[in-house]
Amino acid sequence: MTIMDILVKDAVILNLGVRSKADVLAEMAAALAKVEPQIEGERLLEVLLEREALQSTGIGEGVAIPHGKLVGLDRLVASFARSQEGVDFDSIDGQLTHHFFLLVVPEHSGGQYLKALARISRFFRDPSFRQRLDRVESLEEVIGAIEAEDAKL
Repeated sequence: MTIMDILVKDAVILNLGVRSKADVLAEMAAALAKVEPQIEGERLLEVLLEREALQSTGIGEGVAIPHGKLVGLDRLVASFARSQEGVDFDSIDGQLTHHFFLLVVPEHSGGQYLKALARISRFFRDPSFRQRLDRVESLEEVIGAIEAEDAKL
């Protein structure tokens, strides 16, 4: 499985216009629900907020990987969003978060879920990948960056 296998291109947000964690999650959930008929935006937002209440998915280095499981979903889906200004996402390093990679999985996804999280985490450990995402100006450039990183792993 590659990230491109699960990325919903029409849900990518290049410039989040929000400044709070809850608003980031709401905007990303709404964008994904708009193009994925199996996803109800309000329910996805609830799942994401419940997960964040357990522990922040802000992994540091300006990156967060919000994720959750949804009943009725039949495949893994993901989206990407970027905030130029940064958002206080309660990251483990206390820094603002600029890159958000949302992962939504079926309720009983098992190992696929963990493999996808691990793969996304590996992508963002690479500073050059993060820098490339900082510079992209179009959806095509986001896709190109992810495809290039997919090819490395």
